Amino acid sequence: MIRLAKEKDIKIILEITKACAESMISNGVFQWNDDYPNISAFQNDIKRNELYVLALDKVIIGCIVISTLMDSEYKTVKWFTGNENNLYIHRLAIHPELQGKGYAQQLMSYAERYAIDNNYSSIRLDTFSQNKRNQKFYELRGYKRLGDIYFPKQSEFPFYCYELVL
Repeated sequence: MIRLAKEKDIKIILEITKACAESMISNGVFQWNDDYPNISAFQNDIKRNELYVLALDKVIIGCIVISTLMDSEYKTVKWFTGNENNLYIHRLAIHPELQGKGYAQQLMSYAERYAIDNNYSSIRLDTFSQNKRNQKFYELRGYKRLGDIYFPKQSEFPFYCYELVL
């Protein structure tokens, strides 16, 4: 079941994202760290009604942020569509013990259906340049790579921006 997250869900969400960060780091992917994602980001997501969780038998196993807010870093990207009617995906996470079972696909399908049902022009996101697994994941879903952005607190390497026109 996919539902909007509640404040009480943040503890488990942080446990999931920390496990994801540790798993990525153990595979040489330094995408997430102690600074990101953090409690403040998730609290803001909840206030904006943009954080969703995926639960199996009432146990949260993953999350996704479906936002209308364009980060300032995205302003330099040459997007396919204008900047007034887009959704942005952030902080997609599935607990590492449950990855590879289609749960991230479920969350992305939910976000894409939400975008279509609400007449958005496109979905935009970024993924770490060193995370080949994520790049393949989005590219197989039809997302096109458009440009690079940087998050200095996360990495010296770029993040690739992707867009799916609906």
